Amino acid sequence: MKSIFQGIFFSACLLVGVLLAGCGTASTGDFGGGPANSGDAPSTNTSPVPEVARFQVGDVVIVSFSGLPSTDPLQTQAHPETIKEDGTIDLPYIGSVVAAGKTPGEIQNEIHDLYVPKYYFNLTVNVSSGDRVFYVSGEIKGDGRVLYVDGSTVTKAIQSAGGLTDFASHKVWLIRAATGQRIQVDYDQALRNSADDLPVYPNDQIHVPRKLW
Repeated sequence: MKSIFQGIFFSACLLVGVLLAGCGTASTGDFGGGPANSGDAPSTNTSPVPEVARFQVGDVVIVSFSGLPSTDPLQTQAHPETIKEDGTIDLPYIGSVVAAGKTPGEIQNEIHDLYVPKYYFNLTVNVSSGDRVFYVSGEIKGDGRVLYVDGSTVTKAIQSAGGLTDFASHKVWLIRAATGQRIQVDYDQALRNSADDLPVYPNDQIHVPRKLW
């Protein structure tokens, strides 16, 4: 009888040992093979996508082609096309292409895909813009029509227009051509901190009011 009780006791100890060993091998958060530490999860970039200059109705889109025989009509010259009121330009063979609201790179890729491979096997497309301007009005010293270049900002625009007059308020307004949004910009703060110097895009307006005495 004593040996029977010893056998039962030994079996119970063995079972408890197996259960404890199984608990020791499991780690919190390890179910399904996923990472246990939330810090290992990929980070999500929530910063807004930066705004870029896009073509608008009335802008001139210059389309040029290369990689074709010299006798091909597309190869002979650049094609300046003014964006019509419906937002399109017209090109040989493919007809209307929507250009308003798009960047040069987006239009370039779209035109390429419309020509290749339907009309050509090899074709390089380049899209650029004609002269594009924005406007500065109010208390400025020079001409209020300024040629747009990449990297234009509020302070650079005002400086390109001759700078502020002695009567100018340093709280200026930026009016977006695309949306009509009015944004007040502190000119002095924008000079001190480039993060506050907002970008300016073609056809935007900057108005410099007269300061209140």
